[in-house]
Amino acid sequence: MHALIVIAHPINTSLSHQVATQIAKGIALSDPGHRVEIADLVAEGFDPRFNVADVATFHKEAAPPADVAAEQARIDRTDALVLVYPIYWWSMPGLLKGWIDRVFSNGWAYDEGADGKPEKKLHRLQVHLVAIGAADRQTYTRYGFAEAMKAQIEHGIFDYCGAPVATSVLLLQPELQELHAYRDAAYAIGHKIFAASMAKAI
Repeated sequence: MHALIVIAHPINTSLSHQVATQIAKGIALSDPGHRVEIADLVAEGFDPRFNVADVATFHKEAAPPADVAAEQARIDRTDALVLVYPIYWWSMPGLLKGWIDRVFSNGWAYDEGADGKPEKKLHRLQVHLVAIGAADRQTYTRYGFAEAMKAQIEHGIFDYCGAPVATSVLLLQPELQELHAYRDAAYAIGHKIFAASMAKAI
């Protein structure tokens, strides 16, 4: 099975990169047949700006731009999509959101019907969300962060496309504190990514 891990942090030694690397190790070592690809949107120079060409794609007046088509092809080869991101202003970084805005386009991720109801097209894609935050869990709970993220990302993006969010994890500094704790938690996440799918196959 194939996993695509997407990160959008400008510093390649960041905690986000280290978490992504450990998730990749966990996936790869859980079964020798698993393959992992890390998409570093900063290093790859992905342009997150939703432009005139993207509007044309939305209206089905033109094929997706080449960079978008390449990302869609990469996801088409993927069984599990893992998003690893720091929490910026209680959401994901703009680069990652722009990637979603452009790549999860009308006609590929969903089809907007004449009646306004979307045809969901990504049922086969399993999604895993790994958000890294500095506040404590009580703060996030008190202000409804988990519910907001569920509405905004799980329902607002992936459910709209039919892609099930298999896991959604908060890695929080007050709980983990030490780098090795983040690494251990990330490895455990990766090790379990395909566990349910493999169990069904047996």
